[in-house]
Amino acid sequence: MFDNTCKFIAEMYSPDFATWLLGEPITLTKLSPTELSLEPIRADALILLQSDEVVLHIEFQTKPDDDMPFRMADYRLRVYRRFPKKRMHQVVIYLDKTESEKVYQTTFIAGSLQHEFSVIRLWEQPPEVFLAAPGLLPFAVLSATENKVATLQQSSAAVDKIPDRRTQSNIAAASAILAGLVLEKDVIERLFRRDIMRESVIYQQIKTEGKEEGREEGSQQKAHEIARNLLIEGMTVEAVARITGLSVEVVQQLQKGESENQG
Repeated sequence: MFDNTCKFIAEMYSPDFATWLLGEPITLTKLSPTELSLEPIRADALILLQSDEVVLHIEFQTKPDDDMPFRMADYRLRVYRRFPKKRMHQVVIYLDKTESEKVYQTTFIAGSLQHEFSVIRLWEQPPEVFLAAPGLLPFAVLSATENKVATLQQSSAAVDKIPDRRTQSNIAAASAILAGLVLEKDVIERLFRRDIMRESVIYQQIKTEGKEEGREEGSQQKAHEIARNLLIEGMTVEAVARITGLSVEVVQQLQKGESENQG
């Protein structure tokens, strides 16, 4: 859920990401991993954006990944095979604070082969970077801010000033989802209007996927499965109930069952 939300806003608002990561306010188009000849490695975690001169490879991660250095080297070679004259910038963006040393790995080494890539740990970044552009607003609450509630309030105020209704709804929904990593649901729900978020492409996509999968494998059973997955990703009971159409009581029972299984 968190990774897919990040991928969506990176694709939709690529000039903001290009300004942040490349220093150039250019529009980037999505590059499908299938265009690189080989099957993608964990395509759910990555996004490839390109212009005529550059390929931007972003990996959004909530948790450290042992295979990350290899994956970055592998995709660098794949892109070079397909676009030998394009420069490439690769960055791993870690969303949730961790003490793991893996989030400091920036190099893949195999014998004499060595490849370097960039890493951004959001909890070390100043919030001003993200408050300055609509497409980056959802990340502000995850930044190096001592008062996350106040920072989310700033993000919410900035979202309210976005003139385009569709952009406003998308950024509001993304901000609320990512804020779930660090803040309680009641705080988030006080700051972001539900009616605005329901209009977002993110919300509609989740809802549509839930309905389609439900029809294929039995709506009630599949709705329970989707609900469990969303709970594992950290979504609130109320949000899961709204998305899946299940009652709050049913979702609470599913949450209780997951807790007992983990215990």
